[in-house]
Amino acid sequence: MTLDVLQHNGTPAGRTVALDEAIFGIDPNDHVVWLDVRRTQAAARQGNHKTKERGEVKGSNRKLYRQKGTGHARAGNAASPLRRGGGRIFGPRPHTYEIRLSKKVKRKARCSALSYKAQQEAIRVIDTLQFEDPNTRALQDLITSLELKSQPILIVTASHSPVVFRSSKNLHRVVVREARNVSAEDILRANTLVCEEDALTVWSHLWASTSSVDA
Repeated sequence: MTLDVLQHNGTPAGRTVALDEAIFGIDPNDHVVWLDVRRTQAAARQGNHKTKERGEVKGSNRKLYRQKGTGHARAGNAASPLRRGGGRIFGPRPHTYEIRLSKKVKRKARCSALSYKAQQEAIRVIDTLQFEDPNTRALQDLITSLELKSQPILIVTASHSPVVFRSSKNLHRVVVREARNVSAEDILRANTLVCEEDALTVWSHLWASTSSVDA
């Protein structure tokens, strides 16, 4: 599959680029994609929830009233989980929600997501996205020229590009990621991918050799 390469202003550059079939032409594996999206979302959870259990509630340990003869159910101290203000039984404690996946599974998930976008013809290739200074207007003009305005867009740069990232901060539904850090969730959330030409080379170098693994 080949795509036309566009200039930074959205006009044709007069040449094409071939997409790596080992990445963009595989049979997508939905289960692997689900696993990787679940892993990404789980990693975003803070896991710092905490409630006090019986031994952590501050107060006296005095028994509230005698065991028998009152006509009421027997009761211990005020920290009892059965009483208002008492500790919670088996309350949540801080912990990590991390889900571990092998590198091959994560690569398979990203290649599956990219293959879906290739099948949907939802990939645009730009020769380069370089601004001397943050320029929101220039990036907005590019998006408008590509007829992608008001759509969720993922802009993929070949390398770390703070200028492009800062240019996108005030643009609604526009996300910028470095090619090596793109996740399957990033790809699937976007309607269209706008990639630097060199980003395709980065993906081929990182993922092409292991994209065919079965998971």
